[in-house]
Amino acid sequence: MDAAETVETAGPVLDGIPRQPGTTPGRAAAEAADAGACAEETEARAGRTSSPHRRLPFPRPWRLLPTPVGTPFAFFYATVLVMTSLVAEYADPALVHALHQGSSTDVAHLVRTPVPVLLTSALWVAGGVGSLYALAFLLVLTALERRIGGWRTAGVFLLGHVLATLATEVPVGFAVLAGHLPGSSLHRLDYGISFGVAASAGALAGLLPPWLRWPLLLGFGGMLVDDLIAFTDPMTNWGHLLSLAIGVATWPVVREWRRPSGGAGELHARQRGRHRPAQ
Repeated sequence: MDAAETVETAGPVLDGIPRQPGTTPGRAAAEAADAGACAEETEARAGRTSSPHRRLPFPRPWRLLPTPVGTPFAFFYATVLVMTSLVAEYADPALVHALHQGSSTDVAHLVRTPVPVLLTSALWVAGGVGSLYALAFLLVLTALERRIGGWRTAGVFLLGHVLATLATEVPVGFAVLAGHLPGSSLHRLDYGISFGVAASAGALAGLLPPWLRWPLLLGFGGMLVDDLIAFTDPMTNWGHLLSLAIGVATWPVVREWRRPSGGAGELHARQRGRHRPAQ
């Protein structure tokens, strides 16, 4: 046998077992080892290990609450609401009433100074920080801001707050002009964040999976219908239902605004860009 035809092996070869033409056991073993090493390196870079602890999502309940970096709009807005709630709780009652009256979105104020009262009326929490709407504010606006950003969350909140306020107060003005309501209805005290919270909840539902979306809508909507049936403040209760409907109507827009999750899809896109062949 010539030297050129000599085949190197990584170990002993048993007699009587024919080799495949063009292959050597030593080279096949080396190639298999190299392929395994490359696969392990690729998994390590992608952050995908075989450990089941890396695949299970770790619960992070603190993300339900606003933070100054992650959700600045919800965080600083909540800080302002806490301050105004402290003023309403501990300041002189006459001063508090004057402040509420000055920022009320009643018909008289909407005719004279619509923009200032629409903004300042959303700086108060009816019922204080212990109310249900205060808790809903924290959870709903935090979740919405994490998905669409601060400015867009503010836009959804203001959209519900402004449209529902106008939709409930403008008919009061026409009813007074027609003589169906007394003139005192033009100065009805109206302030709070509830319209904006209801609109934000409706918008958030469109960004959640169905198993969370429908319980949120049914639970929140059922609470609003129950308040309306109680008939303690029908104008405000109709405004809450209208605000929720306004939020639902924003689904096509907020779904376009949804932030990328930054998960596996984004990682795969980066990897494809890294391994793309040179043009």
